[in-house]
Amino acid sequence: MNHQMNEKVNGNEKEATMKKRIVSVLLASVLTVSCLAGCGNSGSESTPSDTTPAADTTENTEGEGSTESVGAQITVDESATDNVAVEGDFSGADLTVFIYAQDHEKAVYQSLIDKFMKSTGANVTFEVTTADEYGQKILAYKAAADMPDIFYVGPDTVAANVDDGYVLPLDEYVPDETIADLWPAITDAYRYDGKEAGKGSLYCLPKDLSTFAFAYNKTLFDEAGVEYPDPENPYTWEEFLEVCGKLTMDKDGDGEIDQWGCANALQWALDAFIYTNGGHFLNDDYTQVVIDGQKEFIDAFQYFADLTCKYNVTPTVEQDTALGGYQRWLDGQIGFYACGTWDVGAFMDENTFPYEWGLCAWPTGSTGVSMTRNGSVGFAISADTEYPEAAAALITLFSTDLEGQKVLCGETTGASLQIPNTMSYAKGDFKDRIADGTIPYGENVDVIFNYIEGTDKYEGLFVELTYTYNGDWWQEFLSGGYEYVLNGEMTAAEYCAQVQPAMQAALDSANEMKAAAGGQ
Repeated sequence: MNHQMNEKVNGNEKEATMKKRIVSVLLASVLTVSCLAGCGNSGSESTPSDTTPAADTTENTEGEGSTESVGAQITVDESATDNVAVEGDFSGADLTVFIYAQDHEKAVYQSLIDKFMKSTGANVTFEVTTADEYGQKILAYKAAADMPDIFYVGPDTVAANVDDGYVLPLDEYVPDETIADLWPAITDAYRYDGKEAGKGSLYCLPKDLSTFAFAYNKTLFDEAGVEYPDPENPYTWEEFLEVCGKLTMDKDGDGEIDQWGCANALQWALDAFIYTNGGHFLNDDYTQVVIDGQKEFIDAFQYFADLTCKYNVTPTVEQDTALGGYQRWLDGQIGFYACGTWDVGAFMDENTFPYEWGLCAWPTGSTGVSMTRNGSVGFAISADTEYPEAAAALITLFSTDLEGQKVLCGETTGASLQIPNTMSYAKGDFKDRIADGTIPYGENVDVIFNYIEGTDKYEGLFVELTYTYNGDWWQEFLSGGYEYVLNGEMTAAEYCAQVQPAMQAALDSANEMKAAAGGQ
């Protein structure tokens, strides 16, 4: 697993430049977790480090330290992988796989790894961490020049990882027919020609194509006598506020609100409000931050904040710090909460979430279209692996193999981690198995597909972070004190004016790094 970093500059300048770029890549890796991983979090969601979307694994606590595991504990029967067939003799190959995962995800991937080892004779060490800790640990691997054979890379960090020589091009190891049935967006996301993303060689196979849908607790709606959301007619912001108000209450009569209409972690929910209102963070070529004075952005951000500081239909910043929105959702205190495709297995586990629930649309702003972030994370192979054929066979099992997809999507395990990467299965048997109950799923699965495929009322998109060389500019937005907007001490307009210069400086620096690496 040894790796020697590419030489790009000389002497002390080389060392300083590369250190800066590694840190930037890792910050982006951490931030992109929003598009890539589960949204579960048992801790606070009011600061950047606390809202990274992942539940604890059995091996680690969350990055913020004093949290408890909220991931569903499942056991995968060996029969779940009976139909999985892996060709090839890889005896003597010794692979290390390093990813982040929730508890239920880890169990399912372990079942596929066990089948791979049994079928091929390879040895696989499976290392799992939380999304919070992943960036720091990958940075440690890079600093030690000892990369795992297989690891996660997000679409926004493909270029930097390629430029720095960390990932192997897959063209020689993954035939075109292997990826022919994948959603086009998730193969293009992992291509890079040395100058432009979306073109050239393929550097990852997708773990998934995910979307950040909205979920509602049907039990709380029933108790409050409120009609369920109509997935065919997404709420307007006014309608959403009205419904949240009906769900927000003091249930035990002690004078304090203990049930809320919704809980929104800004890092993963704000863009759903920004984009539906016609707002955006950057200009069309992703070179300028444009939030200061932008009415669409500011109005959406202010509405988002007013849900907390004016209308009191979400937990306050202080309450959210004491107990995060994800745990409050699991505890039955929240009417609406974000639901990634990766969350379904946990939400369908009665021990984790003992409530009836369904999927619905995010509320709509001025565009009238419900929007959310789509995302992906990919399986990359280290450029210095000694076993590229074995590694390619394993990530193919994870990503494109039909029987492997049946395991990961819940048909053979009963715990869905994702929608299928293969379009024919996704649109055919997968939906049929949900309809007949083979795959446990929340009501209204078409909400997921509406965001993936797009309709006149739904649109899922890759957020602007995906298209910049790193995520430092986004980190500046998160670290600038947005909590003051949520608690009413600062307006959205004031915050945007205050934070934009730092965001622009970070974006300029990223573009300079891109140019130095040969990008355009």
